[in-house]
Amino acid sequence: MRLRNKINLYTAVLFSCLLIVMNVSIYLVFSKMMISNEIERSKSEAAMVAKNVSRDVTNIADPGNLLRAYVPVDGMLQIVFEQDKPTTVTSQTEQDLRGRKATFYPGEKSDLITFQKKQYVFTSNPIIWKNGSIVNLQFTRSIERTEEMLAILRVVLLAVTFIAMIPVLVSTSLLSNLITRPIRSMIDTMKDIQNSGQFKRLNLKGKSKDELVEMGNTFNHMIDLLEANFEKQEQFVSNASHELKTPLTIIESYADLLKRRGKKQPDLFDESIEAIHSEAVRMRDMTEQLLLLAKHQAQWNIKLENLNLNDLVSESAKVFQNAYQRQIDIHGKEQINVTTDQQKLKQLLFIFLDNARKYSDDEIAVYIGRTSEKDAYIRIEDRGIGIPKQDLPKVFDRFYRVDKARSRKQGGSGLGLSVANEIAKAINIRLEMDSLEGRGTTATLFLPLS
Repeated sequence: MRLRNKINLYTAVLFSCLLIVMNVSIYLVFSKMMISNEIERSKSEAAMVAKNVSRDVTNIADPGNLLRAYVPVDGMLQIVFEQDKPTTVTSQTEQDLRGRKATFYPGEKSDLITFQKKQYVFTSNPIIWKNGSIVNLQFTRSIERTEEMLAILRVVLLAVTFIAMIPVLVSTSLLSNLITRPIRSMIDTMKDIQNSGQFKRLNLKGKSKDELVEMGNTFNHMIDLLEANFEKQEQFVSNASHELKTPLTIIESYADLLKRRGKKQPDLFDESIEAIHSEAVRMRDMTEQLLLLAKHQAQWNIKLENLNLNDLVSESAKVFQNAYQRQIDIHGKEQINVTTDQQKLKQLLFIFLDNARKYSDDEIAVYIGRTSEKDAYIRIEDRGIGIPKQDLPKVFDRFYRVDKARSRKQGGSGLGLSVANEIAKAINIRLEMDSLEGRGTTATLFLPLS
């Protein structure tokens, strides 16, 4: 069932139930009020008749003649004795009431009774009879007119319920159209995107701040993100294919040389094997970096622990220095403890130290210290070629290289700083890059203290 039909059905059923409950409540309250009013009126009339009968009973020999003077036009009067046969007088329209069995009550009684499928109000009052005994003066009166009024009320309320359903159905239809319009627009936009392959947005009108407008804004924002990610993916695939094309071309070229002249020229054979091996290693490294960049932060398997920052930096610098035979000077003797992932932080340090090695020939300086009571820093400085000011915002972009010729020669793929940026986000480290062209570059890592 469509949402529009569901809204129509549920709203109509809800309003119908509310109308029925309201009308039934009105009928029950009104019916109870009218019956109570009839009983109270009968009690008043019965009390007045009882008073008059008690006053005149000693002067009249025939009790029936006395009762005829007070009998209601649509009811019955009875003198009910405790032992003797009752004296009964009825109106012309209620002769059938004589067939009702009389009962003696020791006290006053008022009630609504049913006899031969007709309703009556019944009141019994004790009075003193002329011989001094206690008898009941029982007053019975039909409430047929009240029943007719209640029947008319039932018909009116039923008609009102059906008539009220007409504007309810119309209003629910308008309401469902109003609610489903932005949803219908969103569905049409999604179908257009599916058929055309182009990103489109909802045209939101009005200045309301309801959930439907919020849903439309969220949809447009989602489309913006999808389009941006799609463009980044296209750019990423294009850059990756471009970067992989060069080593594959080199491998193919040297493989051709080996096929044609490798057996005859040992020097060419050694050169080709070395080149193929070097490019294969570079492709492997690039593939590993691409896989790292494809990871979501939840997949990094972060293991936070308290570490001595000075020991970790010194150990990492010593390993790097022995591997590449480059001088690394460490500054900062204050012992600083941080909470971070040891292996991820080492990986970050190796990336920045490796960049400093590739782009400078002088010694590399590493500074350790505090920026405040909450943060510590690691600053890595080199005296290399530097980065132009306009290129600084792009250094964390994938495949971006400041000096393409030099980085190619050094085996760079333009992915190192992108990987560093993703790792830093995963372990809550803030990165800053500062550089002067021809003077060197400074990379600063800000870490939370333990």
